[in-house]
Amino acid sequence: MKPEQQEVKKVGFPVLLILVGLVISGLFIYGFSEIAEGLLENEVKTFDDAIIDFFISIESAGLDQFMLFITELGSVWFITTASIITIGVLWFKFKDKWGILFFILAIGAGGLLTKLLKTFYERGRPSINPEIDAVGFSFPSGHSMGSLIFYGFLIYLVVRSGLSRAAKWTIATMAALLFVSIGISRIYLGAHFPTDVLAGQLAGGFWLILCILALEYVNWRSRSQVRPIKATREFFSELF
Repeated sequence: MKPEQQEVKKVGFPVLLILVGLVISGLFIYGFSEIAEGLLENEVKTFDDAIIDFFISIESAGLDQFMLFITELGSVWFITTASIITIGVLWFKFKDKWGILFFILAIGAGGLLTKLLKTFYERGRPSINPEIDAVGFSFPSGHSMGSLIFYGFLIYLVVRSGLSRAAKWTIATMAALLFVSIGISRIYLGAHFPTDVLAGQLAGGFWLILCILALEYVNWRSRSQVRPIKATREFFSELF
């Protein structure tokens, strides 16, 4: 096999990953649009009410304190502080300038996207509580969107790191449980409707995948001499 053909085969798997990522991100944005459409037509009230009633039924003082702690792990001040630490590690330990650029893009533009969506839909909150950062418009949940982007990007960085498989699985699982728990805490504390949280996670997942795909594309171009379009065409010509 010629060296160029070997190179095409090497990039074949990244091509598939990128295509799968685009499909998944498309499904995420479709899910978000369905929720948003139901919101505008007031078709989500039954779903929201059922879940809110469930959380009301399990309220307790101990659970209140736990949810207050969890929700802080998705707050603006915490995500900002943790992001600065992450950028420092990426720079001083790994010298990963592209990783830093797309991490900042994911977090920064994600926050801007949240504000734009909130302003567009103008949905009121179930309750207003400045102490848990529950002010302004409700849809989509900024805590849910921001925490999924931040912890999701951390999962990506951990997966591509040199840690052991057990460490990768442990950290990734904990991070995933954390951003799910943050979304739950927002519903429990009355800061958001369930559809706010779900929409925030879908929108966050969409933006996260696009940023990771863009980063992978840049890294691919920097490592491979084969042009992406040519590699894609030749890879699929061999498959079919």
